[in-house]
Amino acid sequence: MNKVFTIVAFIGVPLTVIASLLHWSSIAMFVICAITVIAISSIMGRATESLAIVSGPRIGGLLNATFGNAVELIISIFALQAGLVGVVLASLTGSVIGNLLLVTGLSFFVGGLKFKRQTFSIFDARHNSGLLVFAVIVAFVIPEIFSMEMNETASIQLSVGISIIMIVLYLAGLFFKLVTHRGVYSRETTAESEAHSEEEQAEWGKWKALLILLLATLAVAYVSENLVHTFEDVGERFGWSQLFIGVIIVAIVGNAAEHSSAILMAFKNKMDIAVEIAIGSTLQIAMFVAPILVIVSLFMDTQMSLVFTVPELVAMATAVFLTIAVSNDGESNWFEGLTLLAAYVIMGIGFYLL
Repeated sequence: MNKVFTIVAFIGVPLTVIASLLHWSSIAMFVICAITVIAISSIMGRATESLAIVSGPRIGGLLNATFGNAVELIISIFALQAGLVGVVLASLTGSVIGNLLLVTGLSFFVGGLKFKRQTFSIFDARHNSGLLVFAVIVAFVIPEIFSMEMNETASIQLSVGISIIMIVLYLAGLFFKLVTHRGVYSRETTAESEAHSEEEQAEWGKWKALLILLLATLAVAYVSENLVHTFEDVGERFGWSQLFIGVIIVAIVGNAAEHSSAILMAFKNKMDIAVEIAIGSTLQIAMFVAPILVIVSLFMDTQMSLVFTVPELVAMATAVFLTIAVSNDGESNWFEGLTLLAAYVIMGIGFYLL
């Protein structure tokens, strides 16, 4: 399967260039670009898996989320340039519910089919729960409530202020987990950790994996720009709203790296990495990517505020509380995964019908 994705990526990038130069139809461009992004994301997933073996689950999961979300960030910046603020906000919503319900759900479900009971760090689960509540419930709901009594300029100013606070808190959280409290709540002793690292060999060395990640991110940037240009035309032809395109289509394509990597880790019973990828990616989207987009939009023709629609807010809040409910015990099984997947499908139907 890895060879297939590699071949598709090597064919897809030049094919995207040719399709762009020859002005192929929007549907053809959409299909080619979407498949190519997913294939490149698979390569990024393999590279981050190699880094996870070398660096440990937390740093590996963080790197996977960061490079995976780089795709989402790139697509969103191009969408902002095109004035598609609704698509960007919807894609952020889609990333949150996609990572919490689809990625976590598939990880729990696939891993649970092979192992009856899987465990992960209960401290990380509870630590992430608090941040999820802050990132989604506090930082996203407050702009919605206050914006009802504000003009557009004040709403933008409020969003910028909240964005700066969220970025600072996100960086402080990384400092807490990776520096001041690194290893304090670890479930393994150093000897056990070294034994595990000796059992499994990384596919690529650290520097080769980093180089592949960099090149893959650049390739995704080019393909994503072409993908964004197809959204409006494809949406009109298939009757898809900007909300559905953002919440479902862009979110799935943009987060393909996390999807494949987290599921693979769960299948290998590496639930600490799988959960770190899924939850860590959600926190990074909410506390770093969204705020960065707000700030970047200040230098564009159209500014973006953190004011989501009511269905988007309800969907994200529901995803947060359901994920906390099933993961706070530090254990998972296939039925919990199926519950999360069912919630995602229900929301997907709702957004499609909107």
